Amino acid sequence: MAELIDGRSCAEELRTSVSDHVSDLKINHAITPGLAVVLVGEDPASQVYVRNKKKQTIETGMKSYDYHLDENVGERQLLDLIDELNSDPHVHGILVQLPLPDSIDSHAVINAIDPMKDVDGFHLRNVGLLSTGNANLVPCTPLGCMMLLKRTCEKLSGMNSVVVGRSNIVGKPMAALLLAENCTVTIGHSRTKNLPDVCREADILVAAVGRAEMITGEWVKPGAVVIDVGINRIDGKHGKTRLVGDVEFESVSMVASAITPVPGGVGPMTIACLLRNTVQAACAINNLPFNL
Repeated sequence: MAELIDGRSCAEELRTSVSDHVSDLKINHAITPGLAVVLVGEDPASQVYVRNKKKQTIETGMKSYDYHLDENVGERQLLDLIDELNSDPHVHGILVQLPLPDSIDSHAVINAIDPMKDVDGFHLRNVGLLSTGNANLVPCTPLGCMMLLKRTCEKLSGMNSVVVGRSNIVGKPMAALLLAENCTVTIGHSRTKNLPDVCREADILVAAVGRAEMITGEWVKPGAVVIDVGINRIDGKHGKTRLVGDVEFESVSMVASAITPVPGGVGPMTIACLLRNTVQAACAINNLPFNL
């Protein structure tokens, strides 16, 4: 039976470190890191996520600035708000909650954010820095995955890694982070031939495809470390729904050496890494050292 990789405890430790760093910035430099979160529309899942971000931001001693815009807001109005936040010295991190309405160009919005305040790590400048091995602000979910891997694996160098999924938010930056650790990296996707065979070659398997329980135990190399990024809601018993990952947990946990559960694995790390990135941005903007 695989070891459970406890994302909740790791996230708690990271939040404690963030809180300590924030206290140091306040006491020694009179700086309070500030995170601005912009939500457009009434998507229920996004609203829950934003509330959790606000709660944890305040709990770590930072300032939280929330902007909830109508779903019919114009793109120009949203870009004007981002310009204001870029110029606000009290705001060190800016996050625009995705997805945005179809009427708004998400790429234009993301790239309007000051790269120094881009705590999601989606700006083209930060993407380029990551892909060339000069990472500045790294997307939160892949960063959290990497932290969990470093806690689990004695060493990553030379390990054969497969990332299933090629999104700009998880798959591609995850591959870049693994490359930076000297892993041999393959990205699998919907057009990959013999995808189960590719996955069976992995010492580290990262599932980020967005399909419930797609990867079964037959796809996994015995002893592999499995990181399940997926969060999918499916029908459960008695008319209720339940959360599952992209990995079929029961069968994979019988083969892998370690696995992240869903929930309680990668998910808690995402917000914790957002808080970390906000402190990193505050330090960089003020030319201060950062060592989290």
